Amino acid sequence: MARIILFLVLILLFIKSEAQNVSSIKLVHGYSGTLDLIINQIGNEHHLKFIFDKEKLSKFKTTFHPSYNEVITVGKVFQTITKSWDLIIEIGNDGNIYIGESDQAIAKLKNTVIDQRKTLKSEKSNFNLTGIVKDAGSGERIPFASIYIKNTKIGTTSNADGLFTLQKVPSDTSTLFVSYIGFNSSEIYLTPETNISNLVIELSASTTELKEVQITGQKENLMSKPEGTISTIIMSPKNLSVLPNIGEKDVLRSFQLMPGVSASNENSSGMYVRGGTPDQNLILYDGFTVYHVDHLYGFFSAFNSNAVKDVQLFKGGFESKYGGRLSSVTEITGKDGNAKKVSFGGDISLLSIGAYFELPIGEKFTSMFAVRRSYRGPIYNKIFDRNQTQKSGQMSRGPGMMTTSTKAKSYFYDLNGKLTFLPSSKDIISLSFFNGTDDLDNSPKIEGSFGGMAPPGGSTDMNFNMKTVDLTKYGNLGSSLKWSRKWGAKLYSNTLLSYSNYYSGRDRTTEGSITTSDGTEKTMKNGLIEDNDLKDVSFKTNFQYDISGKQKLEFGYFLTNYNIAYTYTQNDTSSIIDRKDDAFLTGAYLQDKLEFLAKRLAITPGLRLSSFTNTNKLYLEPRLSAFYKLNDKLTASAATGLYYQFANRVVREDIMSGSKDFWILSDDKTVPVSSAIHYITGVNYDMGNYLFSVEGYFKQIQNITEFSTRFKPGLGGIKYQENYYVGNGYSKGIELLAQKKTGNLNGWISYTLGKANSKFEIYSDNYYPSSQDVTHEFKTVLIYKLGRFDFSATWIYATGRPYTAPEGAYTVTLLDGTKQEYYTVSDKNSLRLPAYHRLDLAASFRLISDRNKDLGNISVSLFNVYNRNNVWYKEFQIVNNSIVETNVSYMGITPNISLSLKF
Repeated sequence: MARIILFLVLILLFIKSEAQNVSSIKLVHGYSGTLDLIINQIGNEHHLKFIFDKEKLSKFKTTFHPSYNEVITVGKVFQTITKSWDLIIEIGNDGNIYIGESDQAIAKLKNTVIDQRKTLKSEKSNFNLTGIVKDAGSGERIPFASIYIKNTKIGTTSNADGLFTLQKVPSDTSTLFVSYIGFNSSEIYLTPETNISNLVIELSASTTELKEVQITGQKENLMSKPEGTISTIIMSPKNLSVLPNIGEKDVLRSFQLMPGVSASNENSSGMYVRGGTPDQNLILYDGFTVYHVDHLYGFFSAFNSNAVKDVQLFKGGFESKYGGRLSSVTEITGKDGNAKKVSFGGDISLLSIGAYFELPIGEKFTSMFAVRRSYRGPIYNKIFDRNQTQKSGQMSRGPGMMTTSTKAKSYFYDLNGKLTFLPSSKDIISLSFFNGTDDLDNSPKIEGSFGGMAPPGGSTDMNFNMKTVDLTKYGNLGSSLKWSRKWGAKLYSNTLLSYSNYYSGRDRTTEGSITTSDGTEKTMKNGLIEDNDLKDVSFKTNFQYDISGKQKLEFGYFLTNYNIAYTYTQNDTSSIIDRKDDAFLTGAYLQDKLEFLAKRLAITPGLRLSSFTNTNKLYLEPRLSAFYKLNDKLTASAATGLYYQFANRVVREDIMSGSKDFWILSDDKTVPVSSAIHYITGVNYDMGNYLFSVEGYFKQIQNITEFSTRFKPGLGGIKYQENYYVGNGYSKGIELLAQKKTGNLNGWISYTLGKANSKFEIYSDNYYPSSQDVTHEFKTVLIYKLGRFDFSATWIYATGRPYTAPEGAYTVTLLDGTKQEYYTVSDKNSLRLPAYHRLDLAASFRLISDRNKDLGNISVSLFNVYNRNNVWYKEFQIVNNSIVETNVSYMGITPNISLSLKF
């Protein structure tokens, strides 16, 4: 720990100043003369456009000559100009660099530019404009950026590949306004010479800015609700370091700070969205489905933020191109890699260490690789020790003694890779790879002897030799090959072939022999073996046809082969569950985005048709969403739709030690195909710097499945497959959000009032609270920027979740004279855990080198500041016909320090 702190201090000693991308440009030689000539020469050599009063700047003379081993940058020239002659420099939305004596002089220069543009003679009108949005620093394509023409209602968004088309552009002297979360918005002035078939727009990151140079433009640093969408949130992975965390920048956990997404489940990086469960949330990573998202008992997600470019969450009412889940969709787009230069970096925290490498080859090939692995640091040990299921100890019977000792071995890792090839300006081919795995060896060593014990007719002395294994391994492997093509100004397609494999295995068995003093040897074996293996091979193709500026048609085809196996065995002989399912899911979808009333009204009807071979049935899913813009600030929206789910994660109820779950495939026999109907309505009031949002939802769910052995324990010829129980449910609620989007102080406050109920007739004839039901949830996120520092605080309050508990215990003497303990339980989920709340704090400092290069950041966070004892779940034991209750708690106060470097 001391070495880590010393290393961080040494890094800080080399930090000197802070700059934007423009100011880091190196000047290869010296300059001498009047300031106006020097500025023009720098602009011509480095393709920068300076706007200034030539007569005033010609009065100043200076010389810029680098000394030996010294590097002169544009930033140093800026600093000399502002300090020596008391001038102001401002980088505008239009990309121009304005130099003047005062704010009024800058404003006058801007007006002059605008007046000059008005004199430009337009040569084209009502044409189609096609282009791509990129990161100015790395050349990465930016997905889902907003592009619209100023002073009109014409606009669009870039697709997942950063491509866009604007139809019926009124003039080739129009002004485009382009924005994306985490980047400076930009104004692009068209001219008759603009390349309208392949316009390249570059946005600069908004993470740093010069003190002397003002940079104007809207900055949405972390979270955004896109205009014209319903129940949609975009998160900026590149800025996650400003938020408090337990040990990692976590993409999925950041969404838990949003309204409608439960934040009281510290043990799950999966998302409980509007009363749904994590398996009802479709997670796509570069197009392939990820079935398991957790590391380390669920405390961290398996997605490395260094490999992620964009994340979108659709909380409900999602479009027809998405299917196979009941509640929500999370779409993750991975980085392609730096297209302009070799870059690499890494992270180290008290939990894990990681690195990434980005390599461009020529102008058409990029690559990105990232790796992360845990190590047994303070945070890892704290979480791991809290969750161990076996403890060291000893047991004594008579004069003999049995000792157990456990030295557990555990780690997690994840790998990401992506190769992207651009064979032409119209084609993009990418190969993406992901693997996240947890490996745990918690096997104890058992040895000893018994004395003074005797089985009937046997010796009183026994020696034993036993071997106990406790191995757990789980994770997800996935890959996709994608071809995207822009066929023309109006037609775009992408075709994807993908593979995903979820695996989870648990071997907790004890085997050995007992030898008595007379030489009699008896072998024994007991315990449990559990294995869940899911394979998903998919092919899908999507088309987007822009019929006009007011109509966009989307359609596609999909095919998935599921192969899912699950086995659960006890004591080497009792097969509780043994399922193997193989089925094809195939179908197509069609949706049409229509705009009316001068684009104030937008309606998107859609249909999705699926055929599932396990049931030999067709499933039709109608969808509909609508938006109405009452004025420039106020928008009303609504959505509804029918959704089916064919691969299900079934809960295996365990009253005494907590329920588990496993993936299986629907068959309409023991596990029916589940379905949900969404009804959503909302209102957004967007003032530019502030956003106020209200959304209400109702979700009706049918045919959800649970597995339990407490009613039919598998004796007397009763088969375990009869222990699947089918029920229904619903969830409803209202979400309130108030967000400050810009400025040094920004953040949001949200409140969710919700209810999630279930009804399984085996448990109750009436509806009861679902296990994920949370009535009240309040969250606040504050971020304050001070120079190169970012300070943040988050506070969460949530109603305690419901649970079921044993109420009494009794002992029954069986016919063979042995005794068996039984227990009775309360009504299903009739009890609630205490309320959950915690405060987290963080401070982040951006690292800038003496050559004005962004090096990364160092972050310090404090999780659960006031050490709230939040209850995770309860465990129960039967002791002398009494129920002993034990609270298993979440993490207490936990500090963390992390360092991110990039070169």
